Amino acid sequence: MAYKTVNPYTNETIATFPDLKDGELQTLLDQAETTYKSWAQTSFAGRAKIIARAASLLREQKEDYAKLLTLEMGKLKREAEAEVDLSADILDYYAQNSEKFLAPQKVPGGAERGDDAMVVSQPLGIILAIEPWNFPYYQLARVAGPHLMAGNVVVVKHASIVPQAAAAFEKLFHDAGAPAGLYTNLFATREQLEALIDDPRVQGIALTGSEGAGAKVAAQAGKNLKKTTMELGGSDAFIVLEDADLEKSVKWAVWGRMNNGGQCCVAAKRIIVVDKIADTFFKRFSEELAKLSPGDPSDDATGVPPMSSQSAADQLNEQVEDAVKHGATAHRVGPAPPNKGAFVQTTILTDITKDNPAFYQEFFGPVALFFRVKDEDEAIALANDNPYGLGGSVFTQNTERGVDVAKRISTGMVYVNHPTWTRPDLPFGGIKRSGYGRELAMMGIEEFVNKKLINVVPIDAPA
Repeated sequence: MAYKTVNPYTNETIATFPDLKDGELQTLLDQAETTYKSWAQTSFAGRAKIIARAASLLREQKEDYAKLLTLEMGKLKREAEAEVDLSADILDYYAQNSEKFLAPQKVPGGAERGDDAMVVSQPLGIILAIEPWNFPYYQLARVAGPHLMAGNVVVVKHASIVPQAAAAFEKLFHDAGAPAGLYTNLFATREQLEALIDDPRVQGIALTGSEGAGAKVAAQAGKNLKKTTMELGGSDAFIVLEDADLEKSVKWAVWGRMNNGGQCCVAAKRIIVVDKIADTFFKRFSEELAKLSPGDPSDDATGVPPMSSQSAADQLNEQVEDAVKHGATAHRVGPAPPNKGAFVQTTILTDITKDNPAFYQEFFGPVALFFRVKDEDEAIALANDNPYGLGGSVFTQNTERGVDVAKRISTGMVYVNHPTWTRPDLPFGGIKRSGYGRELAMMGIEEFVNKKLINVVPIDAPA
């Protein structure tokens, strides 16, 4: 069975879940299509009532929802609870703002002809979401919130290692009063997923995941002329200029690299420090990382949780070994992890040259790549010398300088004096091999709507 809960702290299999049967899939799609026809005609206030209720339930049952994240992918307890709060915030944000975001817009021009032109935003139908394991609720909320409020319905193929979280999020909408078919979790097989992308009832696909998965889904969707959004990998640069507040920059570098156990698309994966302060920064960065103790993710004292799975840990360890074989130096930091469980020793890699495969790879876990550069221009050049283009950070006490540097970095997002992160009201997405399209904020809700022109023209107006 593909869908199973394996506790990464113990590597114990807790539960397994059967794949969806082909007949069940068709029944669920039929239900989603039927529900769409009525949901599309439901008022924004009617939609918001259900979405806001789902947000309230998340907050009311936060500990229960959070425990599943710790159990299934090893998320630290405090971070799991923070994810539940963030997911609720996203649902509330769209419940409160969607009608304003999608209000009809007057089109300027043509008044001399007597035209009355407007653009209205209308839903498309069934949206397929293909989502990863690293933020099991947040990834779902940032699809469900906007696209349900836009009048679409959503079917979800979630990651196979978080089936209980996937099922819990479906139950959340049921408990909030959603009609059957509004939000549907599918324990789909690979063949069924391909059939979903081909199905004419599915009108768009939102994927967050690996570059390889994105390329395959985008290619198949393209053959079907279907709109997609892709949020893929990242190897974000964390640039520290010589005038940065060093101690605060170190603090944020540790958070940016180690948040979610380092398993975050917008983690600070490449620490790039101007030579003038590089030695001091490296020393302090190492010291602060060493204070994080690996252990039980449900224990508040734990600083480094297990990886999401043993296979993920094995892959990351292989990347580190390969980097060292090609000339990198591995600095093992902090206490050794437990022998049991999907743990990886916290590591800083240095001496990474361009002919080392690690130079262009994404390291998904508690491994930081550390680079020293001559100056600002060299930092920007290094940041841009990467196939990914998701996020990035610039640290300097001169914020005007920080903004200027940010403009020169080729990514979808750059934060000044803060690691790249997420909020409901800020657009999220990347360029290059990190994908395309945006989620969250006003831009997120506009991805899967029909921007329809309606123009009222005097009958005697010339052609």
